[in-house]
Amino acid sequence: MGCENVGTRFFFFFPFVLMRLIACLFAGTGSSLLLLVDAGDLEDCKELFRDVYKTVYLVGTLLKPHVAILNGITMGGGTGVSIPGTLRIATDKTVFATPETLIGFHPDAGASFFLSHLPGHIGEYLALTGETLNGKEMIAFGLATHYTYKEKLGLIEEQLGHLVTDDPSVIEATLEKYSDLTFPDNSSVFHRVETVDKCFGQDTVEEIFDALENEASKTNDPWCNSTLRRLKEASPLSLKVSLRSIREGRFQSLDQCLVREYRMTLQAISGQISHNFPEGIRARLVDKDLAPKWQPSSLEKVSEDMVEQYFSRLSESEPDLELPTKQREAFT
Repeated sequence: MGCENVGTRFFFFFPFVLMRLIACLFAGTGSSLLLLVDAGDLEDCKELFRDVYKTVYLVGTLLKPHVAILNGITMGGGTGVSIPGTLRIATDKTVFATPETLIGFHPDAGASFFLSHLPGHIGEYLALTGETLNGKEMIAFGLATHYTYKEKLGLIEEQLGHLVTDDPSVIEATLEKYSDLTFPDNSSVFHRVETVDKCFGQDTVEEIFDALENEASKTNDPWCNSTLRRLKEASPLSLKVSLRSIREGRFQSLDQCLVREYRMTLQAISGQISHNFPEGIRARLVDKDLAPKWQPSSLEKVSEDMVEQYFSRLSESEPDLELPTKQREAFT
């Protein structure tokens, strides 16, 4: 779900859909989840995540063209209902991230699908580090289709509201009129894609650390050291399960990713393997001491059995996430 409370406003401009993400800094979602988890209210937690993931699937498989306006914070469930969309508008105020490993969780709400389909191994980099991308970088990596300035959004919405067609090419032509050409700044990770692929294309998290340390020693690039520091802030268990999740997502459809993510989420909130999720929320979003006590505390203490259990059902009787796949084509 991510660290942010992200709402979505839907405008059904027949015959297509316009979605505007309404994002605000943490204002209750994390603490509400923490209360549910601490109270052992697992059934309410399950219902919450089922509803979110079903919404992601329904929006991601809409037959109508839809336009998502990604203005401001785009994290958690907000990414799930927008990134699989037909057209995605980023702005000069857009901040995209999948920061779940920093709260002892994993990129979810379809993130293992769309991150795994990004060029090279940038998906692994974003999933494990939780680093942010701005609107220019979203365009460069294919997460957004159009870029504009926040001040133009009102005019764009007005023009879209006048359209009476479901032809994506007509909708796209309208967006092109108000879009701006852009390119990532020199400091962007976009200019380090070769290093990202070299390091984050390794088979294991341990090998990713080793590759980054080797690059840091050879190049003295501050980016390598800052990336290592970021990885060390994350839950070791989350790093390992998130890497596997992205790798599996590369060969799965959206619905298959959501079913797997739901299993992972139930393991995270149940506390059967660890209590990293409530601890991560406490440390980063509630008490904000930024000093989580991860279980296990290091990569070498994360066993293969722990990782394997993370991808299993809570019990033999626990139902998997049910999605209306027979009513719609799977997004692949």
